[in-house]
Amino acid sequence: MIAKSSKVKIAVIGVGLIGPRHCRTIITSSDATLTAIVDPLRQGAKLAEELGTKHYKSIQDLLMSPEKPDAAIVCTPNQTHVPIAKELADAGIHVLVEKPISPDVESGRDLVNHTQKTRTHVLIGHHRRHNPYIAVARNAVASGSLGDIIAVNGLWALFKPVDYFEAPTEWRKGKNGGVVLINFIHEIDLLHHLFGPIVRVHAEQMKRMRGYEVEEGAAITLKFLSGTVGTFLFSDNLPSPYSFEAGTGENPLIPKVGASFYHIFGTNASLSIPDMTRWSYDGVVKSWHEPITQRRLEVKESVPFELQLAHFVRVCRGEEQPSCTAEDGLAALIVCNAVKRAIQTGDTVDIDELKGRTFGSSI
Repeated sequence: MIAKSSKVKIAVIGVGLIGPRHCRTIITSSDATLTAIVDPLRQGAKLAEELGTKHYKSIQDLLMSPEKPDAAIVCTPNQTHVPIAKELADAGIHVLVEKPISPDVESGRDLVNHTQKTRTHVLIGHHRRHNPYIAVARNAVASGSLGDIIAVNGLWALFKPVDYFEAPTEWRKGKNGGVVLINFIHEIDLLHHLFGPIVRVHAEQMKRMRGYEVEEGAAITLKFLSGTVGTFLFSDNLPSPYSFEAGTGENPLIPKVGASFYHIFGTNASLSIPDMTRWSYDGVVKSWHEPITQRRLEVKESVPFELQLAHFVRVCRGEEQPSCTAEDGLAALIVCNAVKRAIQTGDTVDIDELKGRTFGSSI
């Protein structure tokens, strides 16, 4: 057990796109310290020198060093998540794995089964669960303020430039990359977090303009175990202000515009995110003939990456259970796998594995 008075020693594995952000979040924390960066490329050594920490080219080098950490954050390509997480967990190191848990359900299930045998925690980096807009929305849903949730509509559309898919991250255009596993999986996890398991999907694929192996977007219909239904439009090849990043401003690399990307419809009221406007007939007869009133729900701004790190530290110290477990990460992956099948076949896909089940502490 890590003492509360001690800083949790954390290594970051892989410093491509998201790894440096984790590193900089750690060095500003009063409860954690960045003990090492592991990356075989020159960029790893360069960032380690800039941040004043150790650099190693492999996990084995890290584990044999005096800087063996209490915990690690895995930010490597999707197909490496499972073997790296298992190696770290076997060494007694708590692990936060960037989403997705893995590129395929079989290996994700292997990691879930493996971590149940270790004494370490494995969390999946669906950091948006910690976003204050989502926290307020979840409270509105859970408290009954909106009534029974009948439907949800979501949008995620951004334009990724060509260099996003170039070396050393050309894997993003292959079967282990793509907008479903890189981006839409975040939305699926949030939908699970807010409304419970998704048990049926249908998809219509958008025209592919780049010529890459992977999908560029789709229109989706969703059925939840609760009976809630939903629609979702997503694409990484369209100029648009309608996305989580542009709406909330949580990613400093994407300019904030504040456009709504979720609309939640309940029997008492509806809620749009991120403007957090609650629309209802409170105080009058519920009727389209009556003026509908609006009220803004208050959101206290904070940085989700910092909140996720603080939670990870508390989990490492044994003070909290993981917010997003490996089981939760697997649930999101199972749905994304169903979405990809629906895109490829045009069929409606039932997700029997999630019917009647809950995952982790939240869905």
